[in-house]
Amino acid sequence: MRVLIVNTSDNTGGAAVAANRLKDALNNNGVKAKMLVRDKNTDDITVVALPKSPWLKWNFLWERFCIFLHLHFKKLHLWEVDTALCGSDITELPEFKEADIVHLSWINQGMLSLKSIKKILESGKPVVWTMHDLWMATGICHYTRGCSNNSTQCGNCVLLPGSGSNKDLSNKVFMRKNSLLKQGHIHFVACSKWLQGEALKSSLFVGQDITSVPNPIDAHLFHPSDKREARLRLNLPLDKKIILFVSQKVTDERKGAKYFVEAINKLTDAHPEMKQTTVIAILGGHSEDITSLLSLPSYPLGYINQAKRIVDVYNSANAFVLPSLEDNLPNTIMEAMACGVPCIGFNVGGIPEEIEHKVNGYVAEYKNSDNLSQGIHWVLEEADYETLSHDAVRKVNQCYSQRAVAARYIEIYEKALKNKGI
Repeated sequence: MRVLIVNTSDNTGGAAVAANRLKDALNNNGVKAKMLVRDKNTDDITVVALPKSPWLKWNFLWERFCIFLHLHFKKLHLWEVDTALCGSDITELPEFKEADIVHLSWINQGMLSLKSIKKILESGKPVVWTMHDLWMATGICHYTRGCSNNSTQCGNCVLLPGSGSNKDLSNKVFMRKNSLLKQGHIHFVACSKWLQGEALKSSLFVGQDITSVPNPIDAHLFHPSDKREARLRLNLPLDKKIILFVSQKVTDERKGAKYFVEAINKLTDAHPEMKQTTVIAILGGHSEDITSLLSLPSYPLGYINQAKRIVDVYNSANAFVLPSLEDNLPNTIMEAMACGVPCIGFNVGGIPEEIEHKVNGYVAEYKNSDNLSQGIHWVLEEADYETLSHDAVRKVNQCYSQRAVAARYIEIYEKALKNKGI
């Protein structure tokens, strides 16, 4: 079986990391998998870049400009919406022609257009599509922020300033997606049960085939190791407990840095002795932007893309906090747990599917920084830490191993081939 996974990048962003890991999991379990990307940043021979063309950059820039225009030339929400107006035709590429299964992943920002997806469906090849967010179940947004317009028909979008129209950009893209989904069968996969449930609320998904399969992780790379050695390599203190916060862009509102800051400051108000025993490590772009707001000594690590160094960051930590306001199945929680680090996060999205409350971490009340603070203290000072750590690793090995996830995808591929009579 030959599978072609299509994603905008091979390693930038959570969806890219997940797609790349799935490719490796499939190859390690008897499937010949390749990845087709626009932005290739690694030397992986199983990853193929689109042929170089000035159209690649043009597709990206033109789509951004059109969105910028609808935002009245304001940057607010510029990266929260996508239209798939522009994209590449991949159906003539040799990698596409040799594939038995075309597996779409995160294809936005000029990788594929709705028109090019239509051509893929018209090719007759079975199509599987892993949803890393809700974009395909909405008009233009990746996360709905509580909006339920997509349950009937998108329009009057809150992300478009002064829209006030049921026939705005979100409605136009919604109707194009509706037409696309009626023309060809797609086997959709959601990375969490939460995402599956949210997608099924959309009128676009009436009658659609959608199942839930988590992302895989390489437990040979992400695993517990000596904290002292990890900290020495990162120049982090050896005699303190370390609370870790990670985000590709720390200032991304959706990742909840505001609540993280509030929780840390409430933690030290309630337990001032922790100022002498505990520090913060922050991994991600703009990490230095929040250090001055925190009441504990902080170590901004910046953006790191070397896998082994990222593993060191996790293994240096005693607790990982991710107070996302809306999230699917964060890779970062999975990575931390694989390294034996208990996690604390809000009861939202797919996070409670990863963190089992007071079993391998702490699930705090949504947007409740007081409860988040209590969860951090419980993990660090009250719980049986060794048991928490052990159960975090157990959960990852049982639910997110390469073998387990690959087996579920192989079942989906076989079903897709059977439905096509192949």
